[in-house]
Amino acid sequence: MNFIIEAVVRAIKELYQTDIAAKDVNLQETRKEFEGQVTLVTFPYTKLSRKGPEQTGTEIGEYLKANVGEIAAYNVIKGFLNISIANSYWLGQLNNNILRDDFAVIPSNGKRVMVEYSSPNTNKPLHLGHVRNNLLGFSLAQILTAAGYDVVKANLVNDRGIHICKSMLAWREFGNGETPESSGLKGDHLAGKYYVWFDKAYKQQITELIEEGQTEEEAKKNAPLIKEAQRMLQQWEAGDSEVMNLWNTMNGWVYEGFDATYKTMGVSFDKYYYESNTYLLGKDIVEEGLEKGVFFKKEDSSVWIDLTEDGLDQKLVLRADGTSVYITQDLGTAQLKYDDYQMDESIYVVGNEQDYHFKVLFLILQKLGKSWAQGLYHLSYGMVDLPSGKMKSREGTVVDADDLMSDMFETAKQQTEAAGKVDGFGEDEKDKLYHTIGMGALKYFLLKVDPKKRLLFDPNESVDFQGHTGPFIQYTHARIKSVLSRAGYNAAATHTQAELDAIERDLIVWLTKFPDTITEAATSHSPAIIANYVYELAKTYNKFYHEKSIMQAESESLKQFRLMLSAASAKVISKAMNLLGIEVPERM
Repeated sequence: MNFIIEAVVRAIKELYQTDIAAKDVNLQETRKEFEGQVTLVTFPYTKLSRKGPEQTGTEIGEYLKANVGEIAAYNVIKGFLNISIANSYWLGQLNNNILRDDFAVIPSNGKRVMVEYSSPNTNKPLHLGHVRNNLLGFSLAQILTAAGYDVVKANLVNDRGIHICKSMLAWREFGNGETPESSGLKGDHLAGKYYVWFDKAYKQQITELIEEGQTEEEAKKNAPLIKEAQRMLQQWEAGDSEVMNLWNTMNGWVYEGFDATYKTMGVSFDKYYYESNTYLLGKDIVEEGLEKGVFFKKEDSSVWIDLTEDGLDQKLVLRADGTSVYITQDLGTAQLKYDDYQMDESIYVVGNEQDYHFKVLFLILQKLGKSWAQGLYHLSYGMVDLPSGKMKSREGTVVDADDLMSDMFETAKQQTEAAGKVDGFGEDEKDKLYHTIGMGALKYFLLKVDPKKRLLFDPNESVDFQGHTGPFIQYTHARIKSVLSRAGYNAAATHTQAELDAIERDLIVWLTKFPDTITEAATSHSPAIIANYVYELAKTYNKFYHEKSIMQAESESLKQFRLMLSAASAKVISKAMNLLGIEVPERM
């Protein structure tokens, strides 16, 4: 609405002989209960007019109506000037902007962004928490790309450490040579099975040692299994061939399993980093920090940084024995990522339990003088719960991502058949539709909520065709496609309309918001902004569909105009849902 901002600047100049900057004009969307599309708050201008906010609003409104052809009317409610924009403006937006192939195609801004997400451990399959992580990361990457950024999608795989050795040791001790082929299990599920077995056997050993008179703390340290797992980790770090062969074999199983899950989920990556290759990188940065006086050594030779003046605490960055801690590795990996891609921004999609860790990481890199550290961002997200309660992976009660997605397909099948939306479909077409609706339901439910908020995922609620859900939006798209198909709509033709009904205008208004919504979502790092936008657009289209006849319109010209408006709505719904990683069906 730049033309209104410019007109307000001129109005203030002419009415009150004062120059103001365009950035000082604050326009808002008019509240639904009032007439108009744009609202100007008049309170800031009362000092210039030396009049009350209502009289000031009336004077500005009269000026705008008299001097700006696109402004049809105005009303003033207390200190708020509500502006109604002429139908000719909205029709021009539809014909000259929305219907163009390049509508909402934002040009490159020359900036590169890395989005790191997923970050799985290779000792167990992906779970519900990983699902939210992957969907957030992939959707944000889609949105940033649409907003003009060059995006690199990265996955840092946690493929080393004591937790990986636990699965390896349990398989060696209890596996009897079991493989994904012999067991019929996906490789990541097989590794997870032995991770759970380790935990159960370890707890049993702890119980036995406590019964023999050891304290719980002593028992945890002295249990034979944990000692053997620690020895296996030392062997791995020493490059023991037998341990390395087992590690490569089991990781290979897991990667194959992950790839299948990612494919079903519809997410992908441009670059993989592996902790096994990066965990030593931070030691050079520790030396750099010692030389710069950013870090200090304690008497036991451990290396620390003092962040107390920054409101944090002292943080260990290298153990006394010279081994790395998590922050050591993350310092090195951050440098490696920048060396690889020189990105302007690096986004870490990680749960909010790591908020403190990332505050420390980013602050250390800034203190080390890394110019790119200002571009680091932690997309912190809340936990996902199911009605049955919180997940506990080590006890084998994790909500498995594969099982969850399979359940979503079944739920989609049941509700779609109950709603009678697959009449005339072949079996393959039905299966594809159940997958599309099930994944759309899951993705939309997890993405419509602000990432920072914890959420309760209800699978049945997510597949409601009438609620604030993915399937509601998918069905709206299919409904539009059905209307266009039955009407034989000619996309090459354009049709003008002298007048607009209120609902037709409202629909065009929503369509014009799409490019700015993409920019806002990219700036805010929030797919929820896109999700809620496309829901409101679908709601508005359905209101239009029920209030205005398309096929029995009063004239052929009006029919074609409404078909054109429908086609524009389908195009934007499809593009918006694609930014969420959600497919929209052509028919249901």
